[in-house]
Amino acid sequence: MSQTTLSPNHSLPAPQIGATTVGLGASALLGAWLFAMHGIEQGLFFLIGIGLGVSLYHARFGFTSAFRQLMAVGQGTTLRAHLLMLTVACILFAPLLAYGSTLFGGDLQGYVFPISLGVAVGGFMFGVGMQLGGSCASGSLYTVGSGQSSIVITLAGFIVGSVWAAHDFAFWMQPSLQWRTVSLADTNWGYPGAIVMQMGVFAVIAAATYAIEKRLRPPRRQAPPHAHGWARILRGAWPLWAGAIALAVLNALTLWTSGKPWGITSAFALWGSKAVAATGADVGQWFYWSELHAGVLDKPVLADRTSVMDFGIILGAMTAASIGGRFSIASHIPWRTVIARLIGGVLMGYGARIAFGCNIGAYFGGIASFSLHGWLWGVVALGGTMLGLKLRPLFGLGVPKLSDGVC
Repeated sequence: MSQTTLSPNHSLPAPQIGATTVGLGASALLGAWLFAMHGIEQGLFFLIGIGLGVSLYHARFGFTSAFRQLMAVGQGTTLRAHLLMLTVACILFAPLLAYGSTLFGGDLQGYVFPISLGVAVGGFMFGVGMQLGGSCASGSLYTVGSGQSSIVITLAGFIVGSVWAAHDFAFWMQPSLQWRTVSLADTNWGYPGAIVMQMGVFAVIAAATYAIEKRLRPPRRQAPPHAHGWARILRGAWPLWAGAIALAVLNALTLWTSGKPWGITSAFALWGSKAVAATGADVGQWFYWSELHAGVLDKPVLADRTSVMDFGIILGAMTAASIGGRFSIASHIPWRTVIARLIGGVLMGYGARIAFGCNIGAYFGGIASFSLHGWLWGVVALGGTMLGLKLRPLFGLGVPKLSDGVC
């Protein structure tokens, strides 16, 4: 076994026994309850969620930072990790989608949705919100799990925005605002042809990022402290490529077991709508709950696949952070940061619902499912990122500069 060493000029604190015990204990208790009371499928979804939380935290796999670094200074390292993740996901998704059946014999479908005004507007809103909120959908969960208390405000805004969009959902689903549903697999070449087309686009994007870097010479991506040897698996931080592959494999496993790709934000709409319903409001009459998700509102939260996976992500990240000695809760949050986090969360929550998903459901899941709406989401989210970068200084938030040493 190789000896554990630390990266140059960095040191990792000792594991935090208390937080680790809480994370492992809560995971064991909730997992046991899910397997016993809600069946093997819900239990498996929870375990996959834990794996996602560990992978996201250890790789510090960012969507918000990737878009910010690219648009601010031309740093494309993290975006190229996205391309690796999408490449692996496409290769794994294709045979599953072609077969069309889950591990348990149910129907299996990708996230293939219409190109619509909702996707265009919602993706742009999400891009702005990411930069103000300080995280994306997956980032909100794993950073909350790791103890970053300011992101709790983002998550609260996310829930508010999700409920607001669920209330307005009938407007965005009008046929006049829905255009074509396009799957790249719906050709004479099927999924093999779709993979080739996507690989070609990925290659062009990767080449473009290298060309931008050669011209701008951006600051390097700041790497978190990490251990070497076997301890790096548990103590982190993982290289981006490892996180990219892990997320792709776990998303494919989610598709194979549940019949649809990984999603996050529909749970926020459910949690918030249940809270509103508890005040006596007739939430069940909203189009979102009476038509598109009929019956879901009446079921327990732990019967919802996305909710269970979200809880798994939080607990997985908490355990990973505490084993790495990095779990911490901020004691002071500047008031401008609070406002930015709340506004960003609301924008992302609303945008994700009307765009058929967030950076995970629409961008990752949509592109991996060969749906053109996923590409539209990515393009408009980059546009929203540009506006978000202009707004960040108003709230005392930094923006990477070419003169920085790292970004």
